[in-house]
Amino acid sequence: MAKAKTVDRPVTTTQPGSQAVVPVVLSGGSGTRLWPLSRAGYPKQFLPLVSGSTMIQETVARVGEADGFAPPVFICADDHRFIVAEQMRQIGVFPDAIILEPSARNTAPAVAVAARFLADRDPDTLMLVLPADHHIADPKGFRAAIAMATPAARAGHLMTFGMQPTAPETGFGYILPGDDIACAPGARTVARFVEKPPRETAERFLAEGRHLWNAGIFLFTAGQYLAECARHAPQVLAAADAALKAATRDLTFLRLDAAAFVQAPSISIDHAVMEKTDRAGIVPAAIGWTDVGSWSSLWEIGDRDADGNLTQGDALTLSSRNCLVRSDGILTAVIGLDDAIVIATDDAVLVAAKDHVQDVKAVTDRLKAAKRPEAVIHREIYRPWGTVKSLHAGNRFQVKRVLIHPGQAIALQRHYHRSEHWVVLSGTARVTMEGQSRILRENEAVYLPIGTDHKLENPGKIDLELIEVRTGPYLGEDDVVRLEEP
Repeated sequence: MAKAKTVDRPVTTTQPGSQAVVPVVLSGGSGTRLWPLSRAGYPKQFLPLVSGSTMIQETVARVGEADGFAPPVFICADDHRFIVAEQMRQIGVFPDAIILEPSARNTAPAVAVAARFLADRDPDTLMLVLPADHHIADPKGFRAAIAMATPAARAGHLMTFGMQPTAPETGFGYILPGDDIACAPGARTVARFVEKPPRETAERFLAEGRHLWNAGIFLFTAGQYLAECARHAPQVLAAADAALKAATRDLTFLRLDAAAFVQAPSISIDHAVMEKTDRAGIVPAAIGWTDVGSWSSLWEIGDRDADGNLTQGDALTLSSRNCLVRSDGILTAVIGLDDAIVIATDDAVLVAAKDHVQDVKAVTDRLKAAKRPEAVIHREIYRPWGTVKSLHAGNRFQVKRVLIHPGQAIALQRHYHRSEHWVVLSGTARVTMEGQSRILRENEAVYLPIGTDHKLENPGKIDLELIEVRTGPYLGEDDVVRLEEP
C-alpha cells in the first residue's frame, strides 16, 4: 500500500453551488442480528437480502444521478472499504468520496464529518443522510417525500422522515409531528421525539395514529447541520473537524485521523442534535420502509408462498408454515416446522423459533468470547484487487479460490513457511518468479517453492480465477513479506 499523504482539503468532483442533493450513506453497522449471513466483517448492508442487489446497492440506486442526485459520499469502517468500492463498481457508481472511520463513534460524528466535507466547497449543499441497510418498497414515493422536504431544508430546517407505524414496535423511536411548515406543503415541525417506548406506550401510539416511526433518514444543508452541531454538540464538531483536517489519502479512500476522531463522543445524531434543535422538521412517508433488523422482519416483507413460507437459495419446505428458509450454499430442506427461521451458509447454520430471533446476538456474543472466526468473517474476503475464498483446510494445507480483476495485481512478495500451487480456472495470469515472467492460461499451473519472490497479475480483459493450494508447517496470513506494491 502506498504511503498516505496528508491533505488540507479532500479532492472532490462535484462542482460548488450544485443544486443536486448529495446522498450521504452511513455504512457502519456490525450486523449481528442477521447472523450467520451478516457478520462484523461483512454486515447486512453488503448482502442481497431482499432482491438480487445488496442493501447498500439498493440504497444508492434509489437516489441515483438519473433522478437528479449527486454522486454519493460514503462513511464506512476501515475494514469495509474494499467491499464498498467493489459493490459500487458492480453497479457503475463512482462515489464522490469514501471516508473511513478509524473507530465507531455512532452517527452524529459521522454526519458532522460529511457535513464539513461538503460545506468546505459549499455550505448550502443539501445532504441526504441514509443508513445503508434499510429497505424501501416504494422508491418513487421516497423521492417524492424528499422533494416535499427540500424547500424546508433549504430554508434552514433539519428534516427527517416519519414512517407510519404498522405494529406497536418497541425497538424504534417515535416522532410526534407539530405545526405545518409554511414554505413546504406537507412538511411539519417536530413537536417531540420519543425514546423507544415500552409496549403499552407503543400500543397507545398505534391506536391514536398521531406518532410516526423515526427512520433515521435526514435532509438538511451541510452548513445548517454544522451550525446546530456547534450549538448543541460542540465536542462532536471539534473532533470531526480535527479528524477531517488531518485526514490522509489512502488509494481512493479518505482516512480520518484516528487520534482526533476518537475524541468525539459516541452519540447518535438524534441525541446530539435533532432532539435539541428548534429547527427539526418532518415529512410523513408511507413508502414501505423497514430497517430489516431481524430475520422475522425479512420474512414479513418477503414474497411468501401459500403456506406463508419464504424460501431463498437452494431451499425447500414440506408440511411447514410461516417459515423463512435460506441457503447460501448447500441444499436445505425443512419438514414439519411452523414459525421457524433456518439459515444455512457454507460454514454455519442457524435454526430458531421466529419469536426468538432477537436472541441471535447472544449467539454472536458467545462466538466472539470463544474467539470463533464465524462471528466476524465469512470464508470470502475482499481485497483491493479482488477476492479470496477459503474452500478447505486441514493439517498443513489450505485450498483457496482467488479472483483478480482485470488490470489488478498481487504485490511482489515471499513466504517463509509455505509453498503454493496455482491452477488457472479462467482468465489469464502473468506470474513473476525471481524476476522471470510467464503467462498462464486456463488449466495451466505453476508451483512456488518456499521463499520464492513472486507476483501475480491479471493482464487480461476478464476476471482471473484460480485455485491456490498452500502447504507447509504454518499457513497464517501474516506469513508474508511484501517487497513492493503492485
